[in-house]
Amino acid sequence: MSASHPTKTAPHPYPGKLIIVEGIDGSGKSTQLQLLHKWLESKGHKVFFTEWNSSALVKETTKRGKKSKSLTPTTFSLLHATDFASRLYHHILPPLKAGMIVLADRYMYTAFARDVVRGVSPQWVRKLYAFAIKPDMAFYFKVPIEVAISRLLRGTRGQFKYYEAGMDMNLSPDPTQSFRIFQSRILAEYDKIVDEFGLLTMDATQDIATQQELMRTLVSETLRDYKPKRGTYGRRTLFWRRFDVHRSE
Repeated sequence: MSASHPTKTAPHPYPGKLIIVEGIDGSGKSTQLQLLHKWLESKGHKVFFTEWNSSALVKETTKRGKKSKSLTPTTFSLLHATDFASRLYHHILPPLKAGMIVLADRYMYTAFARDVVRGVSPQWVRKLYAFAIKPDMAFYFKVPIEVAISRLLRGTRGQFKYYEAGMDMNLSPDPTQSFRIFQSRILAEYDKIVDEFGLLTMDATQDIATQQELMRTLVSETLRDYKPKRGTYGRRTLFWRRFDVHRSE
């Protein structure tokens, strides 16, 4: 195991399971994770959900930085890494140690793709996340850029947000065109790390039911020998009640 890729091959030592999803906005990854969440709970599993950029430690700082458009690529990267570290140690590791299944909407691979497109060194950002643990399953929902744009503009948003569209990179004065260029570059970076980190590529152009059926099949195989940690059910139940689980919309 190399110093620059500590999360590449080593499995984590905890009795729980960590399942994560990756993909650009409009890939449908969040919808698929929500459906998987409900299905796992229907099977009697204790499930904990966490999502990118949700730690109270830096959420307000990130919000102010976005509003003032003062975030540099390095600052943005450091804020997200701080958010990730906070959630890992407070929201991911405890339920894993308790034998629960943790579902994460985005993981360190988001930084490996998005931060690099913004100009951050690939080696630097990998070292920045050297403390992270390897997921048991990592799904990458791959979608053509035009499909993603169509889905997003058909939704509730009127236009793309400043940083979401990569407007800070001066790619185009038009938010949609800037989004197209920026997110296309992120797609290219994801393609580079799929093999490097063993991401499971899902065809995000298929209908929702077909994708979910495949996802459940793959997860079932991974959970075949999974059993909650013996003798800790009571403690897991108390632990579970400590959290108000937020479901991504």
